Amino acid sequence: MTEKEKMLSGQLYDASDTELEAERHCARLIFQDINTMGDAKKEMRNKLFYKLFGKAGKGLWVEPPFYCDYGYNIEVGEKVFMNFNCCILDVMKVKMGNNVLLGPNVQIYTATHPMEAKSRAEWLEYAKPVTIGNDVWIGGAAVICPGVTIGNGVVIGAGAVVTKDVPNNVFVGGNPAKVIREIDN
Repeated sequence: MTEKEKMLSGQLYDASDTELEAERHCARLIFQDINTMGDAKKEMRNKLFYKLFGKAGKGLWVEPPFYCDYGYNIEVGEKVFMNFNCCILDVMKVKMGNNVLLGPNVQIYTATHPMEAKSRAEWLEYAKPVTIGNDVWIGGAAVICPGVTIGNGVVIGAGAVVTKDVPNNVFVGGNPAKVIREIDN
């Protein structure tokens, strides 16, 4: 099994593998171009996001700067907006539904490291996918941790750290994020 196959299956893998380093390098070249383009080149910038992401529906709007690991593990539905300075560590799939809004400085992580110091010292890592439903608003500076699934119609408060799955139609906030109230959608 290659390191990439291990990575995509959620097993411990070596991120310094040459194939993975090359793929991250390609993604960086694309998002670095994106991040240096002004609004006068917005159309070209948008085309590069469609090239970078594994799948993207109509109406994708991303404000640079933007950062990711691979890009091809990001799949978004229609009418997805990401505000300034979003970072998606897409070692595994990050799937977003339709009508998803990310505030500035939102961070979505699939990458994680072993709890055991010996494995961490070997620079091994693994990942857990993140899934975000339809009609979700994630407030500025929120962090979505590895393995989290966020339901439909959810609002995540600014600065929240989401460590566990979130059911449909709720407002969550805090660190760690907790359900604050239901939303009548």
